[in-house]
Amino acid sequence: MLRVEHLAAGYGDTQVLFDVTFSVGAGEVVALLGRNGMGKTTTVRTIMGQLPARAGSLTIDRTPTAGMAPFRIAQLGLGLVPEGRQIFPTLTVEENLLAAAAARFGYAWTLRSVFDLFPRLGERRRQAGRTLSGGEQQMLAIGRALMTNPRLLILDEATEGLAPLIRAEIWDCLARLRGQRLSILLIDRSLQAMMRLADRMTILEKGRTVWTGSPSGLAQSADIRERYLHL
Repeated sequence: MLRVEHLAAGYGDTQVLFDVTFSVGAGEVVALLGRNGMGKTTTVRTIMGQLPARAGSLTIDRTPTAGMAPFRIAQLGLGLVPEGRQIFPTLTVEENLLAAAAARFGYAWTLRSVFDLFPRLGERRRQAGRTLSGGEQQMLAIGRALMTNPRLLILDEATEGLAPLIRAEIWDCLARLRGQRLSILLIDRSLQAMMRLADRMTILEKGRTVWTGSPSGLAQSADIRERYLHL
């Protein structure tokens, strides 16, 4: 679904990514790890076309995306849950979801299926986005991304700042999506939860890929966890 090879990118005169390489296969969950400031969000922004790549290549389902506008990249089947949620605060829950609806790739996701995944959203469908709790807003951000009917869902800080019960609920929902064979690229600080969910894990250090392997491989390598994650 996604192949990132030797990617370099940055902001103005500041280069953040130097050599990032990883891939996400069809139906696969890949976790992107690294301490703060190592380039995870910059990688997501470059994948989505919000930043131009300075070197390397990006392909989505074998389609090169160099020079493509962000909305064209999204139309290839990428759904983004951005850091900070970025829902529409004055629109209702239902309006937030309908604003993103796109009938493509089999049109699996509808209001009903999103409300089945997140019953809280169905209960609050007439409420403005700004009146929701932080956890409910994150559910709404995930539901809005699903309404685009993506083939690859990208979540940047999936459960950051949420209460433990809400985090557990979101992890359960992501496990259900994994069971439906949706490809997922996941960024989060909850290492143990990601290790239970992911098929593969990639670690970034100062804008470079420094390790890729299985969750079991990371669990067995205290040296890697200490060196790159300080865990």
